[in-house]
Amino acid sequence: MVSEAEIARAAAVIRGGGLIAFPTETVYGLGANALDAAAVAKIFELKGRPASSPLIIHVTSIEMARNLVTEWPSEADQLARRYWPGPLTMVLPKAAAIPDIVTAGLPTVGVRVPSHPVALKLIGQAGLPIAAPSANRFGGLSPTTAEHVRRAFGDRVEVLDGGPAGIGIESTVVSLAGGKLTLLRPGMISLGDLEQASVPSGSHPSPGMHPRHYCPRTPLLLVGGLQSLPDGPGAFVWWNTPGFRGRSVRMPPEPAAYAARLYGVLHELDQENRPWIAVEAPPETPEWAAIRDRLRRAAG
Repeated sequence: MVSEAEIARAAAVIRGGGLIAFPTETVYGLGANALDAAAVAKIFELKGRPASSPLIIHVTSIEMARNLVTEWPSEADQLARRYWPGPLTMVLPKAAAIPDIVTAGLPTVGVRVPSHPVALKLIGQAGLPIAAPSANRFGGLSPTTAEHVRRAFGDRVEVLDGGPAGIGIESTVVSLAGGKLTLLRPGMISLGDLEQASVPSGSHPSPGMHPRHYCPRTPLLLVGGLQSLPDGPGAFVWWNTPGFRGRSVRMPPEPAAYAARLYGVLHELDQENRPWIAVEAPPETPEWAAIRDRLRRAAG
């Protein structure tokens, strides 16, 4: 586990304008002082991230979040008290102190309180909100372990190794701007029958909204079963249809357990340099929505 000395050193790096990769309950994040435009620019440079993709700001409390926004409607308070700390990001009108680079020039910002103890200690000791997308190359597989981060960036960023991420896919993102509650990105928190927002041109209202995202280097195919598999020595990731004679990985039939394993399995298969990875499509039911979203974007 991460020591207090490691967290203190990492917090000093954040205060000094540097980058730190750290664990959250969803995936590992690549963090910088959210109030320092020059520090945040280092995130975009290291990841190769387009300026049109905003960042989520991580905080330790509702009070800290409220200092970063100009509006805090009753719906935000209700959702925060129910789901924070946890994998829910809320998009609200931003305060003037937040640099435009964080929000891709938009008037809104996404904020959340992560539930991982290392993330909370890092933010608390830094004494600053931390802007952090996933700690990977832009568009690639999100990291759920410290080793995934090291594989992406080598020694270019310090990594706090807090073990595997428990949830395994990114947070649910909802917008509360303009008095309307709108789902921007599905996650493992279900918010009922919210309608998913349409994506306007220009800057994206939420991270993770590019049509092709969360991709392994190996071509990924979303298939209906064994009959849909291409030729060659690829790999088949399945949850319902028994695997074929080649490389076969059986996934858990429950959405939460499936999500926790998904990126780790894809990272593992991506290292095998196979011609393809085929993933059996999950059910078209609400509890699988976040997983279907990630797989469809990974398949491009």
